[in-house]
Amino acid sequence: MNSPILQLLVLAGIAVFLILRLRSVLGTRDGFEPPRQQQVQTERRGPELEVIQGGPDPDIVDHVAEDSDEYAALAAMKQIEPSFGVSDFLQGARGAYEMILMGFEKGDLGSIKPFLSDEVYDAFAHVVEVREKQGLTVESEFVGVREMALHNATFDTDNREAEITVRFIGELTHVVRDRAGDIIEGDERQVKKQRDIWTFARAMGSDDPNWQLVATGE
Repeated sequence: MNSPILQLLVLAGIAVFLILRLRSVLGTRDGFEPPRQQQVQTERRGPELEVIQGGPDPDIVDHVAEDSDEYAALAAMKQIEPSFGVSDFLQGARGAYEMILMGFEKGDLGSIKPFLSDEVYDAFAHVVEVREKQGLTVESEFVGVREMALHNATFDTDNREAEITVRFIGELTHVVRDRAGDIIEGDERQVKKQRDIWTFARAMGSDDPNWQLVATGE
């Protein structure tokens, strides 16, 4: 056997030996196998976290206790109208308090009538009428809301009527003048504290977004 053929046989034997060694180390691959990088990621993947739903609504517990009747009523309102927010309502109530209070003080009931129930409007109108008959004029300037808190909340599931009561402490200047222009009540240089407990009502889920003042107290 000449030298070139012998060299080819030796090389062929070495190649077969290397192939067998590689198969014993790496093994064989049958069918589809995902890339090695993806296998490593899968192996390093930790346990999946369970998403826990429920728990107290922070928008509600910021204002009332979780185990209170008020919480249940406010939660029921949100079920009917998911866009409703307690904090948003209170912000609107703050603005409504100033608008309605100043409308009543100055006798301008026309601008605030849409935000009053018929009973409250009639009560306000009676007071304004008596003042006018007596020749009295009220001069007031709103300073601000010193304190405000949600006082009570109820919800009627039958008619979806919601009622929210808010306690206000407002600050304003207030004087009453007679026909001659003399001050008979108050001091225009003194800020007066006005304490009110107002109840607003609305049918949840209705197209009308406005709440109405349905009751007043101190």
